[in-house]
Amino acid sequence: MTAAKFGKVAVLYGGSSAEREVSLRSGQAVLAALQAQGVDAHGVDPAAVSLTALAQQHFDRAFIVLHGRGGEDGTIQGALATLGIPYTGSGVLGCALAMDKIRTKQVWQAAGLPVARSIVVRRGETLDWVKVLAELGGKVMVKPAQEGSSIGMNSAASAEALASAVATAHKYDQEALIEAWLAGPEYTVSILGDQALPVIRVQAVSEFYDYVAKYQSNTTQYHCPAGLSPAREAELQALAMQAFRAVAGRGWGRIDAMCDAAGNFYLLEANMVPGMTAKSLVPMAAKAVGMSFEQLVWRILELSEV
Repeated sequence: MTAAKFGKVAVLYGGSSAEREVSLRSGQAVLAALQAQGVDAHGVDPAAVSLTALAQQHFDRAFIVLHGRGGEDGTIQGALATLGIPYTGSGVLGCALAMDKIRTKQVWQAAGLPVARSIVVRRGETLDWVKVLAELGGKVMVKPAQEGSSIGMNSAASAEALASAVATAHKYDQEALIEAWLAGPEYTVSILGDQALPVIRVQAVSEFYDYVAKYQSNTTQYHCPAGLSPAREAELQALAMQAFRAVAGRGWGRIDAMCDAAGNFYLLEANMVPGMTAKSLVPMAAKAVGMSFEQLVWRILELSEV
């Protein structure tokens, strides 16, 4: 591909989700990288511009850098498909599935892939929190079903803390996912086309890899190489590719995983529009194989389709 063959490219960023600020930073980085390579790229914020403008202004392609609802959940993908505009990343089904942590886990379970034990609680529903903790091993992680960037997530090891964590999660979503606590290290595997990039081990100073650790802290450490043996790294990369394909992933994305205390891998979630900020993990993994940020965004754009 040449820059001219991409045509007029809309870099979609911002939006109205809880991850708007991260999306703006990601989008600005992508936009600058494309323009630096001669691509006729323009920033478009769907929170300020109607999507019909994409057709009216004759955009030929879209690079989606919208995180969270409205951009990562299949809705923008469906609109672009209706307009006949090729776009980066996964399609409607893949994005809708991956945005919902509960349905993602159900698909992975059905495919025989490893996931932590969990319980789902709907808004307004009250469970026996003591019993829930006992069933899941005494300590848990609570997540809103459809938020990213660790927004609304909390750990809990008492009935009172669990009730509070569930209430916080329900502020963001009708369903909360309560997962058994995984005590081992956290890993992430970036996917680019049909390739799993080198594994990154994430080491946060805080109890878990929360929003502050992801975007604001300077103490979070990222290890690439991840410290795994070649066989274990290949095992996790293969597991990530299986997980990505199971939820209809395409183009690019990221699969997060953790180990339990015994060292067994468990899948956490799929990210179909990962962050592209200075602290983001996909650019870090690409750099490990000699790919610059500009080369990475070019390759992602090359993989765009309707």
